Amino acid sequence: MRTASGFKAGPGGDTGEPAQRDLVLPFAGSRAKVRTSGMVLPQNLPERSWEQIGTDLRELVNSSAWWLADWLIYGEATYGWRRYKEAIERTGLDYQTLRNYAWVARRFEHHRRRDALSFAHHAEVARLAPPEQDYWLRKAEQQKWSRNELRRSVRASLAVQSDTAEAAPAGGDGQRDVPRPAAATRAGERRQEVTTLTIELSAGQLEHLSKTAAAHGLPVDKWVARMLAGADRHSATA
Repeated sequence: MRTASGFKAGPGGDTGEPAQRDLVLPFAGSRAKVRTSGMVLPQNLPERSWEQIGTDLRELVNSSAWWLADWLIYGEATYGWRRYKEAIERTGLDYQTLRNYAWVARRFEHHRRRDALSFAHHAEVARLAPPEQDYWLRKAEQQKWSRNELRRSVRASLAVQSDTAEAAPAGGDGQRDVPRPAAATRAGERRQEVTTLTIELSAGQLEHLSKTAAAHGLPVDKWVARMLAGADRHSATA
């Protein structure tokens, strides 16, 4: 018997049949016979045990993505350019899959990863800023959202922000726009140039601002911009 990667494999014989190795997994124990190519469950397995095995398998599958990612990142930092070639050979996974795993893992320090959520949950918000990541992951954990439910909520929020940013102000007096001279148009465009302001917030601050903005029917960035504009007008008249 030999042990590899924490799995104990039973001895095999030269019987002419396809080689199969029995594995001993901690969560299955003696309740099921686990092989590389499948699992054999006893007929008298209690329902509670069957449920627990399923839960453990889910956690194993989810954890394996994080493990592969951290393993790959370590190889990159320690062994340099050989990392992906070796990783592809060792895991049998393609380059893009491994790269995606590593990219998501780099976006979340260990203390920010949530055990109650899957790797896929984290991947859904990986492109967001860290405070937004924490906000959405906390919501997903509290609401017990699936990965797809989290995806729909994030996309809906981004769509609202995009629509608000692109919507032109509607005129209420029924007057038609009068074309302006080119020089005046260029001057107006210069006055309307947008400057990007980056504000770092904690997850708690972002959640508080998001709720306040929602109460005014605005996405948080538009609400903050309105507050800053109001403060500027107040200081100008003071």
